[in-house]
Amino acid sequence: MEGEIVNKVANSALMVFDMEDLYPSNPRMELDISKWLYEGFILREKEFRAALKDHDWSVFSDAYVALYCATDAILPAWAFMLVTSYLQPIAKQVFLGDRKHLESALFQDLLQQVDYSEYDGKATIVKGCSKHDIPEEAYVLATQKLMKHARSVMFGEACSAVPIFKKKV
Repeated sequence: MEGEIVNKVANSALMVFDMEDLYPSNPRMELDISKWLYEGFILREKEFRAALKDHDWSVFSDAYVALYCATDAILPAWAFMLVTSYLQPIAKQVFLGDRKHLESALFQDLLQQVDYSEYDGKATIVKGCSKHDIPEEAYVLATQKLMKHARSVMFGEACSAVPIFKKKV
C-alpha cells in the first residue's frame, strides 16, 4: 500500500528501558519525629515511648515512609529504630531521610532487582519522559547496570535520543 505510515521505532531492535515500569504505586509519606520531642529538641524517653504507643500507625498502611527529624535535635540511633519498630508491620518500607532520599533509596533497591540480561548486545534507550519524578541517581545506576549488557545506551526518546555509551568492538 502506497503512502502507508510505518512505525520504524516499533519495528526496530531498539530496546526501551523505562523507569516508570519500575515505579511502585504505593503512597509515599513522611514522618517527622520532632513532634514527639519536648519542644522539638529533647528526647524524653518515657514520654517518647508513650507517644509512639498511643499514635495511630494505620495511616501508614502499605506506604513507603521517609522517617526524619525536622529540627537540629541530637538523637540516639535507637530513637529512629524504635519508630521503625512501629512502622515496619504496617508500612511497605521505611527509609531514613526526606522524601527525596526515599525515592533515591527505593530506586536503588528496585534497580538491583532488574534482570538486565534481556539487554545483552542490544541498542538500548533509557526513556526520558515520565509521569513521575524519577531521581537522577536512578538514571546513573541504570546506566552502570546497562553498560555491562547493552551494545549501546542512549537517553530520551527514539526520535531525539542522546548517545551515552557504545561498546567498542
